[in-house]
Order: sequence, then C-alpha cells, then structure tokens
Amino acid sequence: MHHHHHHHHHSENKKALFVGFIIISAFVLVEFVGGILTNSLALLSDAGHMFSDAISLGVGLIAIKIGEQFTSENKTFGYKRIEVLAALFNGLLLILISIAIMWEALHRFSEPHIVASKGMLIIAVIGALVNIGVLILLKDAHNHGNINMQAAFLHVVGDLLGSIGAIIASLLIMFFGWTLADPFASVIVAFLIIKSGFSITYDAVHILMEGKPIHLDMEQVRKRLMQIPGVVKIHDLHAWSITSDFPSLSCHLVISTNNHDEILKEALRELHDTFHIEHATVQVESVRVDLEKYEHHLCN
Repeated sequence: MHHHHHHHHHSENKKALFVGFIIISAFVLVEFVGGILTNSLALLSDAGHMFSDAISLGVGLIAIKIGEQFTSENKTFGYKRIEVLAALFNGLLLILISIAIMWEALHRFSEPHIVASKGMLIIAVIGALVNIGVLILLKDAHNHGNINMQAAFLHVVGDLLGSIGAIIASLLIMFFGWTLADPFASVIVAFLIIKSGFSITYDAVHILMEGKPIHLDMEQVRKRLMQIPGVVKIHDLHAWSITSDFPSLSCHLVISTNNHDEILKEALRELHDTFHIEHATVQVESVRVDLEKYEHHLCN
C-alpha cells in the first residue's frame, strides 16, 4: 500500500511540475520583454525569478524521473536522493537571484529610472494570475512533504510575491509619481526570496548530512521502544532520511527474554504505526550477548 501511495504521489508531482513548467516558461518571455519596454526593475526581477521557476520545475521533473530508476548493486537505494540535490540547487539559485536583484536595486535608488506604470501594471497582474494558477497545481503535491516539491512551491510563492510587489509599485508610480517604489518593491521581494532560499537549502543540507527526519522525536522513539515488554536497553539508535519522504531508522534492542521474534515484530509495528517509519532495521540481542560485547570492548 505504501509503495502504491508513493507511486501515486510521484505521478501527481510529475503532472503538476510538467504543466507548471509549460505555463511559467511561456510567460517568462512576456514578462522579460515587458520589463524592458516599461523599464521596470520589479518586472525584470520577477521575470528573472520566473525563469528560475522554470528551471526549478524542469530540474524537479528530471529529478523525479531519475529518482524512479530501479536500485542496483551500485546504487542500493536507487537515485532517490537526486531529488534532494535538485532542492539544494533550487535553494542556492533563489539566494543568487535575490542577491542580483538587491544589487541592481541599489543602483536604481541612486539613479531612479522612468517607468511606464500602466504597462507594468497590466503585465504584473497577468503574472500574478499565472502564478496563482501554478500554485493551485502544486498545492496538493507540496502537502505530501516532498522537499523537491516544496522547493518548487516556494519558488512560485516567491514569484507571486514579486508580481504583487510589482502591482503595488506600479500603482504608487501611477498615482503618486514615486519612481523609487520600483526598486523598493524589488528589495522587499528579494528579502522574501532569500529567506525561502535559505530555508530549502538548510533542509536539503540537513538530509545530505544524515540529519534525523524533522518530524521525528528521537527521545519519544527511545521511550516507546523501551516500553516494549522484555526490552532492557537500546543502543546504536540512528535515524536519517533517504529523501524527505523516505525516513529510515536502525537500532539494537537488548532483551531479557527469549521471545526474540515477538519483540522484533512489536518494535517494527511501533515504528511503523506511531512514527510512520517504513524502512527500519532492528537488531535484537540478549542481555548475555550484550554483556559479552561490553567485556570484549573493555579488554581491547
């Protein structure tokens, strides 16, 4: 059942990424040309971010396809972690784009440019509608907790904020003649984008560094396993993620009884039902074996 649901989620993710990629790629050129014609940094920065969205969605789609490849003797978990590498790439891309936007905005504060506010407003509104449509496509896939989909989702959220910033800036220029609203809106959006970039980069690095799954409380895992009748000690308890939606755990349970199989089944059931860990390796050993290991360690 887990494999079926996992495959179903991946199919949904692929469809959402593909449709989103087509829509955003088609609008990038429109917004880029519009930014040049209207001389709006807010539109150009949004076009740059939308271009990164297209890259993000395209890379995410490729990552899912590669991640579906079967395991081999060389890659015992297959290529599932390619999704985490794609998320890392997207996070770093967000950071770089936001830095470039802020750099250009600083120049425009010292040398304000004349902006065609009406054209800017029309294009920004269309951009916002496009981004809302893509967010609706990605929303369900994002909720499944896949880091690659979260990265793509955050890209589009940042882009929607960019469109909203451009709308506000165009209205301020149109009605009050405040040309500095254009670079000011760009800076605000850049800060929002860089926050998302750091967030998704941190999560990707955490997984690559074999950090524990974010949702997992290790003290609670230890406590629940120790409550199993016959378990007297736990050691070598490790938890990590192959990808964001593939948590793994391994541990050694020291028992004082002979019902080895029953304790193993109960431990695996507890890990599955309580902590949603599908891939767990539990080694069960008697108190006598554990004591022999301890004495051997002291002798060495």
